[in-house]
Amino acid sequence: MKVIKKPLTELRRPDRNVRMHTDKQLKEFRRSVEMFGQIRPIVVDEDGVILAGNGLYETLLSLGRTEADCYVVSGLTEAEKKKLMLADNRVFDLGVDDLAALDAFILELKDDLDIPGYEEDLLRAMVMEADEASDALLEYGTIEPEQAAAITETREKYAAREEAAAAQAEEVAPAQSGTASSAEPAKRFILCPKCGERIWL
Repeated sequence: MKVIKKPLTELRRPDRNVRMHTDKQLKEFRRSVEMFGQIRPIVVDEDGVILAGNGLYETLLSLGRTEADCYVVSGLTEAEKKKLMLADNRVFDLGVDDLAALDAFILELKDDLDIPGYEEDLLRAMVMEADEASDALLEYGTIEPEQAAAITETREKYAAREEAAAAQAEEVAPAQSGTASSAEPAKRFILCPKCGERIWL
C-alpha cells in the first residue's frame, strides 16, 4: 500500500456518510492527533472523495493542518465504494475489549493515564481500587467481601460509562439493520501476590 501526502483542499467529503461524529469523539480525535500525530491514512478514491477517515479529516482541519497522509483506492465501482465505507465503520465495531488485558495496561500506565478516548479520572479510580486490593492481599492474604464489592462497583461504573458512550453514539448514527446479540459480561479477577491464583470478583 502506497501512502502519499495530499493537500486537504484536494479532499472531498462524501455525499453521505454512515458514521456521524459526536463532539466528544472529535475532541478525542484531536487529543490523539496532538499526542501521536496521524497514525493511519485517510482512504480516498481517484477524485479525492473520502471513503474512510472522515473524522480524521475533520480533526486535521480543526487543528489547522494543510495536508494528510492518504491512500488512494483506484478502480472501484460506486457499489464497491459504498461497501468499503460500510465495512470500515462496521468491522471495528465487532471487536470487544479483553478486560484483563485492559486492566493490566492501565496498571502498567498508572503514572501517566492521559490516554485519548478514556477519562483520566475514571482510570485513576480503577487504579486506586486495584492498589487497595493488592495492599489488602499482601497484608492479610485475603480480601474482604466489602473490599471486593467496592472494586466491582468501580469497574461496573467504568463499564456503564462505556455502555452509555456507545448508546449515545448509536443515537446520533443512522439506524443499522439487525440487532446485536447480548453477551455475558466478562468475569473480573485479580492475582494473589502470594500464590498467583486468580481471585474472582
